Amino acid sequence: MSQSSPCLWTRLPQSSRSPCDRYKHACCSHDGSVYILGGRDSSGLRDFWRYSVVCNDWTELNCTSEAAPEELEEHAMVAHEGFLYVFGGMLDSAYTRRRCPLWVFDVAKLKWVHCQGKTSPPQTQMPTNRKAHSVVVVGSAMLLYGGFVDMKGSSQDFWSLDFDTMAWSLLSGSQQGSLGPGPRHSHSAVANQSCMYLFGGLKGLREQRDFWKWNSSSHTWSSLKNKSGPSRLMGHSAVAYKDSMLIFGGGESQNSPKNCLWRYNFTTQCWGQVATLPGSNPPDKIHHCCAGLGPSYRSNSSSPCSSPGLQPGLLGGKLRPFKNKCFPAPLTFLGSEGAIELETFSADRCYQSKTLAPSPSVDSSTEGLMGTDARRIGNCLTFENKAFRTQWSSTEENLLDEEDEDVAQHLPDLLLVLGGRPCSRHSPISIWQMTLTDS
Repeated sequence: MSQSSPCLWTRLPQSSRSPCDRYKHACCSHDGSVYILGGRDSSGLRDFWRYSVVCNDWTELNCTSEAAPEELEEHAMVAHEGFLYVFGGMLDSAYTRRRCPLWVFDVAKLKWVHCQGKTSPPQTQMPTNRKAHSVVVVGSAMLLYGGFVDMKGSSQDFWSLDFDTMAWSLLSGSQQGSLGPGPRHSHSAVANQSCMYLFGGLKGLREQRDFWKWNSSSHTWSSLKNKSGPSRLMGHSAVAYKDSMLIFGGGESQNSPKNCLWRYNFTTQCWGQVATLPGSNPPDKIHHCCAGLGPSYRSNSSSPCSSPGLQPGLLGGKLRPFKNKCFPAPLTFLGSEGAIELETFSADRCYQSKTLAPSPSVDSSTEGLMGTDARRIGNCLTFENKAFRTQWSSTEENLLDEEDEDVAQHLPDLLLVLGGRPCSRHSPISIWQMTLTDS
């Protein structure tokens, strides 16, 4: 991996009409939106929200129906073909031990649906409730590893849920003494092609820094080298980006959150710590969530949802629109091709005639990067950035004509870090945006 590709961190201030700040929640991205569920602030939370990145606004979704989950924390959520799948996170009780803690949300109908509506006959073998486990999507299956199970502590259960039949199966590596990560919770995992990569977490009370790869084709575990990678971590978060795994935050204990961003290249099998641009300071976070948006964060472990060969922001040679508070622009006075700034502007309208409130100022940590290099040409706002090698333009006319899915599929690449500890009580949720300069 090239070590000359730093990143830019920006805090995105939120309005009062947004979720409260929290930690131990779950989130995932789907069609250009980020969904966030539960977690805790000073107590457990039972709320469900959708964040539109394009319009920079929040919508609270229903989470009180019979099919909806109760208060959850340290649960996991993934998206697959128009549905969100949530597993685990319930308070332990005699009741929770008798049921499978799986919930399904239909994105198109905006409602929670009973799993039994799309399942095979009732099963006797299925995972029990747990917390701080990992779930990833590989092909048409959800892989679930580990977690903290009631009084038993760290688990090494390894399950697969077939999305087509909704049938669970126990995978190899779940037996005591077998090759694999072993009992584990508060770790991270991502999927790439037919493999799952798992890093760190807790074995009992001890933090780990080992790194594992599961091959779904051969059904085998292999231990990967991590000599130059992250130190012992728990409560961190990971996403797949291009041909890499990104790991952010976490710490060696609950009280020592870090702000390091690491990148593991699947091809070269090398680790590298990603540098930050001057004046760009990432937050110290633990028990947060990360969500990637844009073509480079799109999963390549399942069916592609767009045509190959399309450049980000282009469809049929036409420049695609994107509208949000923060855009990169060149800082030529710093004398660096890689130097960038954030241009903040007020947007009167967004797609589907939605109204946006005027944009507040960007966080004070980026004041030194502010400027006015954006150029208005006719009715079109154009922003250029030499480091990103990307140009985005938007006009009111084409924004209003676009379908949600069209805009969502051609977002620029960005990573959002949502919530986490330290947590601000009675404040809107903390959101930080990270952009890599090789995007």
